[in-house]
Order: sequence, then structure tokens, then C-alpha cells
Amino acid sequence: MTNSDIKTAVVTGNHEYDVLNFQRLFRELPGIDGYVQSLEDFATDPLGGWNRYDAVVFFNYHQETPGTVGSELDDAVSNSLNQLASAETGIVLLHHAILCYPQWDVWEDLSGIPTRGSTGSATDQTLRIDPTHADHPITSGLASWDMIDEYYAGVEVGDGNNILLTTKHPESMKIIGWTRDRTSGRTFCFQSGHDDQTWTNPTFRTVLERGVRWVAGQL
Repeated sequence: MTNSDIKTAVVTGNHEYDVLNFQRLFRELPGIDGYVQSLEDFATDPLGGWNRYDAVVFFNYHQETPGTVGSELDDAVSNSLNQLASAETGIVLLHHAILCYPQWDVWEDLSGIPTRGSTGSATDQTLRIDPTHADHPITSGLASWDMIDEYYAGVEVGDGNNILLTTKHPESMKIIGWTRDRTSGRTFCFQSGHDDQTWTNPTFRTVLERGVRWVAGQL
């Protein structure tokens, strides 16, 4: 880690995952200073929360709209996420995070997916991923590659997105990676990333690293 590393909050919650290997992924991404934490810890950080980071990667799967849950920390979560969505801090929505908060327009704006929530899926699938935008910094110079991952079916990415990655897998959603320009910041959405079979794939790591750099304005 150096002073120039991109300080990155990695927000988890409401979905099981391989903790050890997920943390190893972010320790090994070059130039990324990742801090894996729960959504509640992120929202209640007494020293500034999202203000402390250059980028925020969401890997959570919360479904109830913030501000309607009625829990002790609900207001803090709602306030934090609303402020972040209108801030300049870059945001990455990774894997199941693209399907969070199916009734919340803030997340629809971040994800570019009008209808979220339950979807068909299957793990341990071999997907060929095809870059579609050779001029974008996230996908520049990349060739098509195969990796083992979970696919989502029945998910349609809406209009107004810059499509970077697709797949022809017959059961999967076709658009795998895309960017969105918010009024105040950048968002990169990446459907991939179920488990260590994907996290150890070199091209997946390249795309994720570049995605964090791009939303942070350093690529």
C-alpha cells in the first residue's frame, strides 16, 4: 500500500460470501486499498463514512428500501446512501449488488436496471465474456475470455448505459458490464463476481481494478 493507492470501501451485507477469499481479492488488487465492511458499519462510521473514500464498491444484497425498515440504524443507512448517490465519490456495483433495493429509485438510477429483485440464476457456469467497447479505459485492449461464474437470467439493463461487456450464454442476462455517468460522479456495474472461481480469474481482476480506478477518476 502506498499513499497513492485508491482508498476503497467494500460494502457487504444480507448475502453470504467466502469472507477469506473475498478479502484476499481486495488485498491483492494492485493500487486498490480496500476496506471490507458491513453496510451498517459503513453508514455509522463516526469519522466520516463515505467521505473517507475515493471509491465505494457495493457487494451487498439488501432488498428493503432504506428509510422504511424501522430498525435502529435504518435512518443512518438511508442518509448515508442518499448522500453518497449525489456525491462525487465513484461507485461500483458488483455482482448481486446490481439487484439491491428493487423498490428504490435511487438504486435504479445507480444500477440502470428498472426492474430488480428476484431473478433466475445458476452457479458454476462457464461464461464467455466479450468486450464491446475497445476505446473505454476499463476494457481497452481486452480480448474475449472464459470464466466460471454465476449468471442472472431475466434481468434487463435499461437505456442510457454505456455497454462494455456482454455474453452470449443462452440463459444469462446479455449485458455483463456497463457504466453510468451520474450528475456528480461515475458508476460502474459489473454482474460478475460470485465466488473465488471468478475472483481468481486474471481478466476479472483486471476489469474490477480498472473499474475502481475509473470511477475514482484515476483512469
